[in-house]
Order: sequence, then structure tokens, then C-alpha cells
Amino acid sequence: MIYIYYFPCSVFLFVNLMCLCSSSVPGRVRVAVRLRPRNAEESVADADFADCVELQPEFKRLKLRKNNWDTDTYEFDEVLTEFASQKRVYEVVAKPVVESVLDGYNGTVMAYGQTGTGKTYTLGRLGEEDTTDRGIIVRAMEDILADVSLESDSVSVSYLQLYMESLQDLLDPTNDNISIVEDPKSGDVSLPGATLVEIRDQQSFLELLQLGEAHRYAANTRLNTESSRSHALLMVHVKRSVKGRELAHSSQNGNSTNMAKSLRPTLVRKGKLVVVDLAGSERIDKSGSEGHTLEEAKSINLSLSALGKCINALAENSAHVPVRDSKLTRLLRDSFGGTARTSLVITIGPSPRHRGETTSTIMFGQRAMKVENMLKLKEEFDYKSLARKLDIQLDKLIMEHERKQKAFEKEIERITTDTQNQISEAERNYADAMEKERLKYQKDYMESIKKLEEKWMMNQHKLGERKDQTASTAEEVAELKKLLSKETSLRKAAEEEVNNLKSQLAQLKMSEASANSESLKLRKMLEDEAYRKEKLEGEISMLQTQLLQLSFEADETRRRLDRGGPGKVPGGLDSLISQVRPQVNDSVNEEKASIANLFEQVGLQKILSLLEAEDADVRIHAVKVVANLAAEESNQQKIVEAGGLTSLLLLLGSSEDETIHRVAAGAIANLAMNETNQELIMSEGGIRLLSITAANAEDPQTLRMVAGAIANLCGNGKLLDVFDKLQNKLRGEGGIKALLGMVKCGHPDVLAQVARGIANFAKCESRASAQGSKTGRSLLIEDGALPWIVQNANNDASPIRRHIELAVCHLAQHEVNARDMITGGALWELVRISQDCSREDIRTLAHRTLTSSPTFLAELRRLRIDY
Repeated sequence: MIYIYYFPCSVFLFVNLMCLCSSSVPGRVRVAVRLRPRNAEESVADADFADCVELQPEFKRLKLRKNNWDTDTYEFDEVLTEFASQKRVYEVVAKPVVESVLDGYNGTVMAYGQTGTGKTYTLGRLGEEDTTDRGIIVRAMEDILADVSLESDSVSVSYLQLYMESLQDLLDPTNDNISIVEDPKSGDVSLPGATLVEIRDQQSFLELLQLGEAHRYAANTRLNTESSRSHALLMVHVKRSVKGRELAHSSQNGNSTNMAKSLRPTLVRKGKLVVVDLAGSERIDKSGSEGHTLEEAKSINLSLSALGKCINALAENSAHVPVRDSKLTRLLRDSFGGTARTSLVITIGPSPRHRGETTSTIMFGQRAMKVENMLKLKEEFDYKSLARKLDIQLDKLIMEHERKQKAFEKEIERITTDTQNQISEAERNYADAMEKERLKYQKDYMESIKKLEEKWMMNQHKLGERKDQTASTAEEVAELKKLLSKETSLRKAAEEEVNNLKSQLAQLKMSEASANSESLKLRKMLEDEAYRKEKLEGEISMLQTQLLQLSFEADETRRRLDRGGPGKVPGGLDSLISQVRPQVNDSVNEEKASIANLFEQVGLQKILSLLEAEDADVRIHAVKVVANLAAEESNQQKIVEAGGLTSLLLLLGSSEDETIHRVAAGAIANLAMNETNQELIMSEGGIRLLSITAANAEDPQTLRMVAGAIANLCGNGKLLDVFDKLQNKLRGEGGIKALLGMVKCGHPDVLAQVARGIANFAKCESRASAQGSKTGRSLLIEDGALPWIVQNANNDASPIRRHIELAVCHLAQHEVNARDMITGGALWELVRISQDCSREDIRTLAHRTLTSSPTFLAELRRLRIDY
């Protein structure tokens, strides 16, 4: 099993796009033949003669009568009778080409035939009176306008005629000598001087067609009353914006940032539809042309002859194709042997009088069917739209940042002002309260002192007057002591009150300190915000620089793409990832050039070192590169010798990313196809890691990769000693259990890998048993795989059924398994396989196994089944 992965990151997306734009798909020119019914003149002149052609539309064949008894038979892609409707002609001839143009390819629809056989009717009928008569041009534009979105897509039209080797503009008759410009590298043909009109609705398109038809040259001949004397070319340019791409790969990983999502440019596809109404070939003796009409006929026949020579050269794979012999062949260079999907309708008449012209037209169509074109998808990125989006997003970010910055500064100013006001108010209140308390206690203290002094003076006066009254004085002294004691207690109470006030003042100071700390924090927040503002402004400046660089590189890339040359595609990863950008090879046969260049330029060691990168996206891209390299057998030995297998196993065990599990398991599955690598995987615990991954995975694609890896490990039966180790490891480390456990998923791809692994294991067991190195029952039967094998032996899915049928046959070849298979119902499946299997080799193996087993034959005889 080989697994190839594509990279969702921007660098590898651009590489894939360049490879896509340069790749080609082969597509043969499809040819349909349409028979015109007899006109009035032919109905009279040829009344006694049968038609010269006989159509067999059911077999897509045409018979051309050479005489009454001999006919030639020709086959075409479509055969349209005279009764075929215009709608039927459009659907089989032009609709596939129109759908390809809408998908981004160039397309050509062309009508060829004798004059008067209905070419202009088939292509350019407007259907003004009867809408069922609308031709290919009108119906094609209806489908194009119905499919495009006029808001994001554009449709533009040029209408030209090639008259007498002069290319003229039917929308601007004064522009009668338009030059043809060819790109020397790509060979693309462009008409820079032609009028290009954008189409918004069907009515405006019909008006343009009427204007162009009015300027087209026509003349009256014997064969056609309105014979076109010029080749008409309608060019429809369709430009479509592709949404929901790729480049959808990055959204699948779930790890892309908003910035990465916004950097995804719009993918634009450009398709061109060319509808060619060739002037009819004519014989001068039949058309009766003379004078200027004769000169016109000569010019028409010369250009058609040059076209026929080019068709012959392309059909015969000639080394030289004379495309420069005529302006018609130069204009149709892309239609025959180029990159466009081409559909040709040849028109013929039934009259036997024009058998020669009819034969020439049929042979032209037969040769055209041999021409092979290489279809090329035209798409590019719309970098201008991306630049406009980035400008708008950048302006929004700047305005939002400025608004938030102003609001934050205003809030900081308001909080600071409120805090300062509150602190000032608290300080004033506490100062006023302290001053009032101090004045109050000071006043009380002074009043008490004054009273004491007055009493002491009174006592002194009384003491002087009453010296004899000692006892009375002693009592007064005692009273004074009491008063003094009372005053002392009052003073202590006052001091305690003062202490309380001091404590409150200290608390106020602490509150003030807390407010100051809060103010400092706010100032620090303001400084941090200013720093973040400065950093954000620096990032905005870097974004602007990157935007300018991206726009410059986008313009340079577009100019190089327009010139058809290769160029480097810009990427948005860091310097290490930028080193892995490969140079894209323009050769269409080297689709894997990007991986080869990556391997040669960067080196395997650098790629493996990215498996240990911290960035999850880088690890995902690196493991996908290793998986792609491992898909090539020539790279597997180099990867293992460089330690790539060990790195993949470590990544499988350490990472929790589902994408890494899926891709790493796929890479291990590729390496496990080599027998030497199987022993390394086994010795480094790979079976245990794969079993753990299977137990934890839910994604069917991850389970498919793990099952494929285990199935490859089960398939090495060439070396018996290696298989003995592997089967012990597979069973001991849970490989068989994990394989059987994955059937719960129910996904057909997962079941197919499980069935393949069981078939490989049973085949190796059968070979080991035949050589005598394996004894005892099958490990598959011991681990309970037989019921699932019997249940799915007749599965509707062919891959599952084929592997299960092989597993049943290989299990039955070992006689010791026979009794278990009989009790488990596998005998009946073995009988069914020997009779009904679609593959003869499996049917023969089942029959040989039944007839060589005594146990099976005895059971069939016991059941009285004649086999």
C-alpha cells in the first residue's frame, strides 16, 4: 500500500498549484455528424434517387453509398439524424465543452461542412420566433450565465470574422485588421486589438449577436441564398472565483490562526470558449461564383485546405504541422493539438449530386477524430483582492486599538481623580476631628487647673486665717487629695482618649498608604498598556511592510505566470521552512519534481529534524514530507539509516494530534513493506504503538492507515524465523487484538485493510505449517477472529470478500484448524467458495483444500453431502 499526501500550508499549496497549472490531461477531439433534411429544390431534382447516406444513430455509424450495391461505413462519436432537435445537438456536441470552460479549461465548438448544409443554423440560430430553434451559441451563454455569480465572476465576449485573410471585429466594423499575437513560450494566441464586451444578462448578449450578424459578409449562390463568405469566431472569456478550496486543507488541521486564515488569496479560474462557424466549402462549377464572389470562394477554400493539412499532420503524428499557412489555422492552434477541449460537428446533405463534397466532409471528420489535445487547467491566485482585504482589516484593527486606548486612558484618569479626591476628603475630616478633640481636652484641662488653683488660694487664705483650726485644715487637705486623685484619673482618661485618637490617625495613614499603593499599581498598568501599544504599533508596521512585499511578489508572480515561465512562489513560514521551497519544473511529465527537489536541496537530516519542532504545523508538514519520501522505495533505506523510522515511532507515541497519527502511521506502513524494516519496527516497539493508536483513534482515515501498517507487518512469510518473531510480537503486543478491534469502525476502507491483514497472517501461518515450523491451532482462531471471518466471507464489498475468502482457504490448509472451522460454520463458506467464487485461483485453492482434508471429507460424508 502506497500513501501520498498533500500539504495544506501556504508554501506547498503554491507548489501544488503550479504543478496543477502545468499538468495536462489528454482529450481526443470529439466529432458529431448532422444530416440536413432535403430542401425543396432537392426534393424535386432528386425525387427518383435515394439519399447518398444512411444513418444508424443507435450504432453511431454512417453508411455512404458509393453506388447501388456498394457502401462505405464510418463511425463517429455522435450521429444526428435530420430529425434531431437543436437541444439534442447542443447537449451532445457543446454542453460538455461548456462545462469544461466553467471548470477552468479552454474549449472549442466548430462546425464544418459544404455550404448550405446548416452550419450557421446549428451554431448561430437566435430562436427569436421559436425558442426551440436556438442554436449552440445562445444555449451555451444561457448555461454560462446560469452557473456563474455576477458578483464575483465575469463573462466577456469578442465577436470576429476572418474575411479574405483579414481578421475583422464584428462589434466594431472600423477595426478591420486585428493582429494575432502568439506567446513564443506557451504558444497561446491572443487578440489584443479585439473589442471585449462584458455580459451581464442574456438579452444584452442577443443584441450583440444581432449586431455582429449584421456586419458579417454573405452572398447569394446557387447552393445557398445566404451563403456565409467569412469564418465567424465568437470568443467567450469566463473568469470565476473558486471558494472553499485549500487550500481547505489548513482548516482541516484545526491549528491555523486567524492571521493565517485571512492570508488565503482567492483562487481564480479562467476559461475561454471559442465557437467557430466556418464558411462552407464549395465547388465553383456548382455554386456559380464569379467576380468578387469567386475571389471570396478561393480565399475560403484556401483557408479550409490549410486547416485540412494541419488536421492530417496531427492525425498522422507528423513532426511538422503547418499552422502558419493561414490565419485560420493560427487562430485554431489551441483547438487542434493544443490545450482546449474541442468538439466538431460536421454537417452534410442527403443529395446524391453532392456525394463528392459529402465524402470530403466525412473524411475531414474521420481525420479530426485522431487528433489528441492535452487539456490544461487555467487558474491563478487573486492577490489584489487579498491585499484589499488586508488593508481593510488593518484599518479596522488600528481604529479598534485607538478606541480602546482612549477609553482606557479616560478610565485611568477618572479612577485617579476619584482616588485623590477621596484621600483629600479623608485627610481633611480626620484633621478636623483631631483638632476639635485636642481643643476640647485642652480646655477641660485648663479649667480644672484653674479651679484647683482657686481652691488652693482659698485654702491658703483660710489656712492663714485659721491656723488654729488644724483638724479642719487636715480635712481640707484630704479633700484636696481626693480632688487631686480625681483630676489625675481624669488626666489618664484624657491620655487614653488621646492614644485612641493617635491610633485612629495611624489607621488613616495606613489607608492613605494603601491608596497610594493602588495608585502606583494603576500607574504601572498604564505603563504596561503603553508598552503593549508600542509593541502593537511595531507589529502593525511589520504587517504593512509584509503587505507591501506580498503585493510586489504577487505582481511579479502574476507577470511570470502570464509569460508562461516558472517562478518562485512567496511563502509565509520562517526561515527554516523557506529553505524547503522547491523550484517547480515546467515539464508536464514530472509531477513529483517538488518532492525530489525538496529532498536534494534541503537534505534528509534537516527534514527529519523538523519532526521534533515545537510548532505543531511544522511537525505536521515535516511528517507529510517524510511520508511522501517513504512512498518511493529508493528513499526507504535512506530514511531508515538516517533515523527516520525511530523519529516516526517517537512522534506516533508522543503526539496527541490526530493528523500526525494518521500521516505517521501511513509512513510506517510504507516502510513496513520492506522485510528488513519490519524487524526494526518490531524491535523498537512499533506494534505496541500502532495498537495504542488504534485504540485511541476515532477518525476512519487514521484507522485505515494503522490497519494498513499492521497488515503489512502480517504479510512477511518469506523468512520463517522473521515470521516467528513477528507473530509472537503481533500477538504479545496486541497487534491482532487491535486489528480485530478496528472492525467496530464499520468503514469499508478500514474493513478492507483488516481483511488484508488477516489474509496475510493466515497465509504466512499456512506456509509455516507446511514447512513444519508451525504447530498447533492458528493464533487467529485463538484470538477469536473466526466468527468475524465467517460473518464477512460473503461481504458485498469485493476487496473485503476476496481477502476473507483467501483467509478461509489458508486456515483450512492446516488440519489442526479443521475441527474449529467445522464448529464455527467455516466449512460451509469453504464449500461455497469452491463453487461460487468469482476468482478461479481462489476457487481451485478451496476445492484442493476440501479434497485433501480427511476431517472435512468425513464431516461431509456424515452430513451425506456428495462433494
